[in-house]
Amino acid sequence: MSKIQGVKSLLEHLESVNYPISEDQLHEYLAKRKIPHKKSYGGTIFFDLAHIDWWIAEQRKTESAT
Repeated sequence: MSKIQGVKSLLEHLESVNYPISEDQLHEYLAKRKIPHKKSYGGTIFFDLAHIDWWIAEQRKTESAT
């Protein structure tokens, strides 16, 4: 299970898999709990890459259905 830490790292990952979003959009998703993540007690945000890749696939399904 591979994890990445922080918003900047996730934005780079999303760019690398051809699903770029803006930092503002990512913060909105985090605030609305629309993207899988975990927050440590220190406030650091962690993302499980398997969950993120699943989330991307779901977003693409939704986008292609509209």
